[in-house]
Amino acid sequence: MAYHNQYRPPHYNSAPPDQGFLWNIFQRVDKDRSGAISDTELQQSSINIFQLELKDKYSPKNKGGVNFNEFAGVWKYISDWQNIFRTYDRDNSGFIDKNELKQALTGFGYHLSDQFYNTLIEKFDRQKKSQVAFDDFIQCCIVLQRLTDVFRRYDTDQDGWIQVSYEQYLSMVFNVV
Repeated sequence: MAYHNQYRPPHYNSAPPDQGFLWNIFQRVDKDRSGAISDTELQQSSINIFQLELKDKYSPKNKGGVNFNEFAGVWKYISDWQNIFRTYDRDNSGFIDKNELKQALTGFGYHLSDQFYNTLIEKFDRQKKSQVAFDDFIQCCIVLQRLTDVFRRYDTDQDGWIQVSYEQYLSMVFNVV
């Protein structure tokens, strides 16, 4: 079987972030002092990883912006990912190379070929350094999880093999995008 039955990245029980610290950051991004971070304010901020995560989690659902509690939740989510990233960035380079990625994904329960790890590095290495940055690592893990979840729907006997028609394949791809 090429995937683990229950994908879950390691959970870190880090202490909740200091609310005063987060409130200070929130206020710096909330330029109009509306109590919510709008898409425009988010785009103008320098918090790149938040742009990816906040847009994915909240913008389509909440046209009014992101309030402080949602902001704090995303901060915690990203802090947990940073802890995971640091665990597998063994050389503290700020990047995950192929071997570190293999250790991380194996730790998450995936059993993939070396050739496929090359594919992942190629796909998620935007800087063309044969390694992935923090943002790209998160994206790689999330995409892999989503693709695995879609695959599982078709792998009814859980043997790691599926047979799909062309239209089923297209449906699988479009359900992930």
